[in-house]
Amino acid sequence: MNNENKNLNKLVKISLLGAIAVILMYFDFPVIPAFDWLKIDLSDVPALMGGFAFGPLAGIVIELIKNLLILIVKGTNTGFVGEFANFIVGVSLVAPAAWFYHRNKNKKTALIGMGLGFIAIEIVGIIANVYLLLPAYGMHMESAALLQYITVGLLPFNGIKAVIVSVVTYVLYKKVSMAIFKVDSNFNSEKKEQLTEA
Repeated sequence: MNNENKNLNKLVKISLLGAIAVILMYFDFPVIPAFDWLKIDLSDVPALMGGFAFGPLAGIVIELIKNLLILIVKGTNTGFVGEFANFIVGVSLVAPAAWFYHRNKNKKTALIGMGLGFIAIEIVGIIANVYLLLPAYGMHMESAALLQYITVGLLPFNGIKAVIVSVVTYVLYKKVSMAIFKVDSNFNSEKKEQLTEA
């Protein structure tokens, strides 16, 4: 397969992952009863898988495609704030994980990368909410209420989301990386090295 066909194949798969992510956005559920507008879905899984397969830029593009398509299909009832929030929070998880994994693809870098994504989504989630998203929603909280929202709502929500997305991605990517993406996850690289040495 020449480079032109490879690039076309890559674009098709990235687009399909974006479309799958849109479908997954319809299946969401709240996890923090006191803040029931914070809902988790699995739409970041295709983005993280695409990031692992094709690099962090691909993951970012899938996040962008997902949010543009959901705007076209469903519209917005948040004045684009919800979609913007979904994009930047998703990117904060996907980009660091995919970047670190691509430095040296194996199980260890995948796990460390997802750990970095966990940290990034927590930090970016707080900064984005305090300085961008809550003001854009017109939600001006007092210091005590804001602190409670961050500690009781935002931090556990983003943490749970990062863990669920990472675990699902890890399990699925190991199984489908060769079959669908035609790339080796190298999650079993240590076993391969042991067999070679033997």
